[in-house]
Amino acid sequence: MSGPKAQPGPGGLVLVDKAAGMTSHDVVARVRRLAGTRKVGHAGTLDPMATGVLVVGVERTTRLLGYLAGGDKSYTATIRLGESTDTDDAAGSILAAVDANVGEAAIREAVGKLTGDILQVPTTISAIKVDGERAYKRARAGEDVELAARPVTVHQFEVGELRPGGVVLDVDVEVRCSTGTYVRALARDLGAALGVGGHLTALRRISVGPFDLAACRSLEQLAEELVVLPLAAVARAAFPCRELDDLAARIIGNGGWIPAEEGHGDGPVAAFGPDGELVALLGDKNGRSWPVVGFTGAG
Repeated sequence: MSGPKAQPGPGGLVLVDKAAGMTSHDVVARVRRLAGTRKVGHAGTLDPMATGVLVVGVERTTRLLGYLAGGDKSYTATIRLGESTDTDDAAGSILAAVDANVGEAAIREAVGKLTGDILQVPTTISAIKVDGERAYKRARAGEDVELAARPVTVHQFEVGELRPGGVVLDVDVEVRCSTGTYVRALARDLGAALGVGGHLTALRRISVGPFDLAACRSLEQLAEELVVLPLAAVARAAFPCRELDDLAARIIGNGGWIPAEEGHGDGPVAAFGPDGELVALLGDKNGRSWPVVGFTGAG
C-alpha cells in the first residue's frame, strides 16, 4: 500500500546547483517530489555534463519561466583544442585530432572575433526543432542535420589558464552571453578558427539573469530543506517594478488596461498591488499597459 499523498508545497522559485550526470528533466522530477506538486518547470536546459544554476519554478511561478529564460547567462568552461567531436563536447565521439600547436596570442585574437554580436550555427545536438522534431533526435537517428545561423550576443569571452596536455591544449574561459547562445558552439568555432578543432570538456553555469550560484543549493541540501524564493521576490529581482494603487490593481487583475508609465525600458514590467503581492507582468502598447501574464486568478 502506498503512503499518504504528498501535499503541495509553497509556490516560488527553487534555485538548484545541478550536479553532473543529471538531465534538467531529472532535476524537475526531484523537485516535483520535494514540493509535492507536478506543476514544476525549468528556465533553460543544462546538458547532463554541465553543472551549476538551474532555475526551477513551482506552482504559479512556472508562468514566469519563459521570461526568466530570456535573461543573459554566465558560464565558466574548459575548451579542449586539438580535438573535434560530433557533439561539440566531451560526450561525443572524436571526429579529428591534430597537434594543438597554437599560441596564446592567436587564441585571444580568435576569441575576440567570437565576442560581441555574432552569427552562430547552433550545435546539431540541440533542442532546436527542425520540421517539428528536436535536432538532437534527428542527429542521433543518423540524419544529416543542418541548422541555420542565428544572431546571438557574446558579452564576455575571457581567456584564463592554458593547460597543455600532450598534443591537446585545454583553455579555461569565462563567458557571458545572451539566451540562445551555445557555449559548445563557441568551443567548436574557436577550434575551427585556429585550424585545430575544439570541443567543450567542462561547463558550469554561474548565473541566469539576476540569480547566481550563491543562492543555489544542491538537490541533497534541498531534500533537507526545500528553500523556495517567493513569487513576489522573484519578480522584484528579475523585472522592472511598478507599484499599483488599489484601483489600478483591480483593473489589471480583471484583465483591463491602465496608462503606461515611462522609464521601465523594454520587456515586461512586474506590477504589484498595495499588499506587495504580484498582480501581473505588464506589456506596453500605444501608451497603455496590459497584463501579459496575470497572477490574481486561481491556479
